[in-house]
Amino acid sequence: MRSNSTPFGFRSCISFGLFLALALLLIAITSWSPIARAGTPSPVVNTESGQVQGTVVTVTGTTEMQVEYLGIPYAAAPVGALRWMPSQPYGMWTVPIWQAAAPGSACPQLDPSGGGDVIGNEDCLFLNIYTPLGKTTTIPHNRAVMVWIHGGGLTQGAGADFDPTPLVQRGDVIVVTFNYRLGLLGFFAEQDLDAEGHLAANYGLMDQQSALQWVKDNIAAFGGDPDRVTVFGESAGGLSVYSQLASPLAAGLFNRAISQSGAYGGFSPDYRAVILPIATAETTGYLPFVEPGSYFATAIATAAGCSSVTTTCLRGATAEEVVNALGSKKPFPVIDGTLLCQTPGDAFSSGEFNQVSVLTGNNRDEYRYFVAENFTQPIDNSQYSSVFMMTFASLAPSVEAQYPLPAHPQVDKTELLLGAAGTDGLFVCSARRAEMYLAKYVPVWAYEFADDKAPPPPSPPFPVVNFPLGAYHSADVQYLFDKGTIPDTGPQARLSHAMISYWTEFAKNGDPNSTAHPYWQPYDPTIEERQFLVAPVPSVESGTDFDTFHECSSYWDTL
Repeated sequence: MRSNSTPFGFRSCISFGLFLALALLLIAITSWSPIARAGTPSPVVNTESGQVQGTVVTVTGTTEMQVEYLGIPYAAAPVGALRWMPSQPYGMWTVPIWQAAAPGSACPQLDPSGGGDVIGNEDCLFLNIYTPLGKTTTIPHNRAVMVWIHGGGLTQGAGADFDPTPLVQRGDVIVVTFNYRLGLLGFFAEQDLDAEGHLAANYGLMDQQSALQWVKDNIAAFGGDPDRVTVFGESAGGLSVYSQLASPLAAGLFNRAISQSGAYGGFSPDYRAVILPIATAETTGYLPFVEPGSYFATAIATAAGCSSVTTTCLRGATAEEVVNALGSKKPFPVIDGTLLCQTPGDAFSSGEFNQVSVLTGNNRDEYRYFVAENFTQPIDNSQYSSVFMMTFASLAPSVEAQYPLPAHPQVDKTELLLGAAGTDGLFVCSARRAEMYLAKYVPVWAYEFADDKAPPPPSPPFPVVNFPLGAYHSADVQYLFDKGTIPDTGPQARLSHAMISYWTEFAKNGDPNSTAHPYWQPYDPTIEERQFLVAPVPSVESGTDFDTFHECSSYWDTL
């Protein structure tokens, strides 16, 4: 008998090698066959809920391929008794293989195209996974993962509205998009509901954490690295990223964070501090930005034909009745004492947040978007004081003094002045404050998106405007996702390629830099250099220029 210490003989080595080669060939064939051409099913992937299968697609205009897994449930449907409850695990599929061939329903919301119809379904907690193939024959593993939180004022949107193919293909990363509960179904501080003894009010943020947990638990099976997960979002998605950075319950769910135009809540003077303690949100609110929960509870009960406000009544109302009760108002997260113990601004200032590397910034003309959206008719300069009052309430006289009309105003000067004041006060100086807080504790890369040649929002539903939109709120998103607006070549394409490289290198390595694009200096609060994202080639913007242009130190920080 040959001892265990005796090496294999030559004949045995050949036999073993032949066996291994045949085994590897069989594995290669079974791995390659299902993804050899577009339009075929992907390999079956095992998740904690069962097996799932996606689709191989060819990237438009190329020979590159990627696998898309669309409409995977990441949590149980929040319907019936689960409405206004923390998101629950989905459990096991009731089918042998979940066919992830189409996105799931969007969450209930007003139709963004107008008309007042309510679209979507409460059974909406789905995610979508996009993974690149390139010219390989198998799904590579340990790719960095980027999880997108969509914007839309916490009232509109869905993960499937965003095609991440440019990030997937040019950045060689996996991108996950998902839905979360919106409006009053996602953000609702109401006394009777909150007294039930469960996590309360921030249901949309709970969904986001459930999606991130699902990614951590399952993404390795799709070729992702669960230790390189970057959460990123814009507008309400950016605010959500900041909220997850501040949430103790999100600890360990992501390794890096990107917030685009997200510092509009919880970083500002009181008249804009819209992230409230739960007791305040339940009872008094903070007009004109936030109605108290009791107001909406009464509106829901009235719409549902209930004689009084009870939890049974609220859960018995239709989703349409709940959506219509909110109307055009915007909800916000609240400080509930568990998921959020303080505003993101206070958390960042104190260092009591999930300390990961952060890439963050704003757009140079953010508020012009809202001027166009809120004032669909041209603003005459005689309306200057009234529109400032509508925007800044009791602070309006002070803001007018800082942004005055000249003696002989040019056409549409009121729109541009209101846009400048809203940009500086509601977005940019808040973003600067967030950057300064964060940089005391973690590596930060700060930017200002300033391409005033960005393609405009689609019209309709966005109104036609008679003033330049500039680098408006959300203009940056189309440089990262496929919106069909950025041409394949030219200055905007070059800026798009640079931004995709910065974002995906940050996701992969925790640093946005590569040799392909201009160096991006980490943010230092003493000099405040930012990456100035403008076509065709990004450059460096000095802190002095930024501060002076947006009047942060001279005005907004003094309030």
